[in-house]
Amino acid sequence: MPPPVHGLGPRGFLTEEEKKNLPTFSSALVRRILSYLRPYWLQLLLVFVTILVSAVLGLLPSIITGRIVDEALVGKNMALLIRLLVLAFVTLSASQVISVLESYINAWISQRIIFDMKNQMYDHLQHMPHAFFTSEKQGDIITRMNTDISGVSSVISGTMSSIVSNIATVVTTLVALFTMSWQLALVGIVVLPLLILPTKRVGKKRYQLLKDSQAKSDEMNQLINETLSVSGSLLVKLFTREKREYERFVKVNEEVTRLNLKEQQSGRWFRVVMGLFTQLGPLLIYFAGGWIIIRHADPGLTVGTVTATVSLVNRLYRPVESLLNIHVDFTRSLALFTRIFDYFDMENPIVSPENGKKPDVSDGDIVYDHVAFSYDPEKPLLKDIDFTVPAGKMYAVVGPSGSGKSTVVNLIPRLYDVLRGSVKIAGTDVRDFDLSYLRSCIGVVTQDSYLFNGSIRENLLYAKENATQEELDAACFIANLNDFIASQPEGYETLVGNRGLKLSGGEKQRLSIARVILKDPKILILDEATSALDSITENAIQEALEALMEGRTSIVIAHRLSTVLKADRILVLKDGVIAEQGSHEELLALGGTYRELYETQFRRILESGKP
Repeated sequence: MPPPVHGLGPRGFLTEEEKKNLPTFSSALVRRILSYLRPYWLQLLLVFVTILVSAVLGLLPSIITGRIVDEALVGKNMALLIRLLVLAFVTLSASQVISVLESYINAWISQRIIFDMKNQMYDHLQHMPHAFFTSEKQGDIITRMNTDISGVSSVISGTMSSIVSNIATVVTTLVALFTMSWQLALVGIVVLPLLILPTKRVGKKRYQLLKDSQAKSDEMNQLINETLSVSGSLLVKLFTREKREYERFVKVNEEVTRLNLKEQQSGRWFRVVMGLFTQLGPLLIYFAGGWIIIRHADPGLTVGTVTATVSLVNRLYRPVESLLNIHVDFTRSLALFTRIFDYFDMENPIVSPENGKKPDVSDGDIVYDHVAFSYDPEKPLLKDIDFTVPAGKMYAVVGPSGSGKSTVVNLIPRLYDVLRGSVKIAGTDVRDFDLSYLRSCIGVVTQDSYLFNGSIRENLLYAKENATQEELDAACFIANLNDFIASQPEGYETLVGNRGLKLSGGEKQRLSIARVILKDPKILILDEATSALDSITENAIQEALEALMEGRTSIVIAHRLSTVLKADRILVLKDGVIAEQGSHEELLALGGTYRELYETQFRRILESGKP
């Protein structure tokens, strides 16, 4: 959005949306904002001093101009003329140097505050519960983290400094004007309403055009994002829609161009009128000053004073206009901080307790004691989950889609907390564990393997930063990934791409498994870790996974009969409870939910030749 000119545009008024969402002003909010400025109070004080000095120095060229006219030109004093010109040049230079200094300190303060706030926000978001990231839009999180906090820079170096600078300029200029000639000062400031009042109406019209233009630009960006992304461009090619998408783009682009042109021209004649009004003030001062001098109404008034007054009045127009919009800038600044603080104030219910326990979990049972959980209070998901996984055993959890299988295992590392009941490991409630220690004891491999956009080595070392090359080789050998790595020219330095897109599904899954192997956890949670593997690859690493689970307590969410059959016990989840549990044969004999799953899912897969 282009910057407003002479108050034209959104900065001169509040939009309807902003009026509906006005931040609540309170001393607590102001104190909280000032808390970020407090560490830099000395630099802020220096900024205010430089602004005041700059405002005073800004008066001198106009005053010196008056002396040049009255004393040097009228008095025909060449030496004085040169001295005054040199003095004017020095004051102008000093004013510019001080402005640069003030701008640098301002930028330094604002960037340091952004640095502090981003660190605080990132740390805060890192510790937010998993539920936060499943409910919040990723775009909103990034906007708070980047756009909103970066906007603080404009508040510090823009709004705050602008207010102080404008006040200093107006006050010092008015003092100088009324000191030189109160009559001419009144004539000069009487024009100000003609410059300011009409801008509101024109500003609203231009902002509406800006809003329409932005909406069309958003539509164009969406079209570009959809059709020029990896998946989108592939879809366009497969359905031969290039011509259609091009026509869509041309149509939207034409609308954007038309609205941009209309917006840019909307204030043209208004700016012409405003330019005339800007010149009207000096003309009135020349007229009033000339009348006073010619009529000898004020013997003390000189041509130099008139000239200096005209110059000083021109200094008033822009800062006065800006100060009249101070409530808008102030409100938007509060709204920006309020959006940021809304995130900071989000409570994190899943925190590590003080002096959290670190029991040995190697030989501990996992006990679900009448656990209840729900994402939505009106739709209970887990009602009464009650079972025990003995230490060193592997239990499989099966059930219809949406029955909450993943939720059950997510309660162990406290990605969510139970609403009722408890989950215990080695006799200790997981909520009493030191949170970092608890999660360090648990290895999780999910269906959707997430990889960072880096090398194979970097993704492996995420599990164990100080792992040796021998440990990496051993983990990859167990996960049947070593041959793939050896076949790559870059070996372990092979880049996996964004979210691992350069790897096949099986390669991603094996890398994910190798990462967990490298972590060497005491407890394993496998959300069908072999789901992305073909039968040959799965069979190749099945024994390795079984060796990995040997002696470890494991819970596997199973979708394949081969996995189910190897479990020490099978848990059938349905309607929020463990409806059935037992061996494969026992559950088939019951003729209940498990048999239904076997007939509709497992048996069909078995008959297709893929266990």
